[in-house]
Amino acid sequence: MQIVYSLAELSSITSPSVVTIGNFDGVHCGHRMVIASVIARAKALNARSVAVTFDPHPAHILHDGSRLPLITPLAEKLELLAATGLDLVLVLPFNEDFRLWSARQFAERVLAEGLHAVEVHEGETFRFGHNAEADITDLEHFGRELGFTVRAYEPFIQRGAAVSSSRIRKLIAAGSLSHARALLGHSFSIRSTPASGRGYGTLYTVPTINLAPYAELLPANGVYITTLRVGDGPDARLFRGVTNAGNRPTFGADSFAVETHLLNFEPIPLTESTPLELTFLHRIRAEQRFPSPEALRAQIGLDVRQTQRFFALCDSFQIYA
Repeated sequence: MQIVYSLAELSSITSPSVVTIGNFDGVHCGHRMVIASVIARAKALNARSVAVTFDPHPAHILHDGSRLPLITPLAEKLELLAATGLDLVLVLPFNEDFRLWSARQFAERVLAEGLHAVEVHEGETFRFGHNAEADITDLEHFGRELGFTVRAYEPFIQRGAAVSSSRIRKLIAAGSLSHARALLGHSFSIRSTPASGRGYGTLYTVPTINLAPYAELLPANGVYITTLRVGDGPDARLFRGVTNAGNRPTFGADSFAVETHLLNFEPIPLTESTPLELTFLHRIRAEQRFPSPEALRAQIGLDVRQTQRFFALCDSFQIYA
């Protein structure tokens, strides 16, 4: 998949495109349904399949004082989009200049002149242009002027409600990971590195890893069954684990951490820049304060045994392998 970060980079592209536009946070089931249709139509029309997205997320510019935590930061989002089979993703910088573009400017500069769109596929609630001035009907009007048709999609319904990134964020923030996974079509994960200041050497021999501070979406404080991928490429290792995301109240003053105890641990090379990917599979319990460290250790033993039973069941059905 080709990735371009400005309209100027499109100057050498002259082939027609079938296009969809969105933030695609999470690249959930609804997104992938539309993208699959875009790809099929592009093949039928001998055109290029294209997704247009934005960086940063428009909410980070439009909503002063509140930063929307993302399900998938840009790098992860692009990997998920590439896995769909798209030909090209255009990542437009959403800055103070771009946010003032009118809907007509967007349709002319991006869709007609930049991508030579012949079809545009969007949800029926799509809005665009300065102050979200235009809707899907306006897009159809621009298309008649500029030479593209529009296919509008009804909301994709799953478990009784429309699938949306905002709905999935709420589920993850509440710790409802199995429900979120059903809407995403994949398990929720985060990428980070080991927390600094832990004295990592060339060989790490302690089966507990803390993640560096993470600025995007995290599940509700609690204890989770997880997997942790350490490193990348052919030498990456995948460990099963029990993760506590929270403030560790048993030890006094709040000290937030995402700490994973690795079950199938063996010594591994680890530095403060080693890539980590933590995948959340199931919530065991909420975080709680215990009367003593001994009571906490006893509960951790129960958490570990529940996690082992979970993975034994997964193994019997050959899932989460």
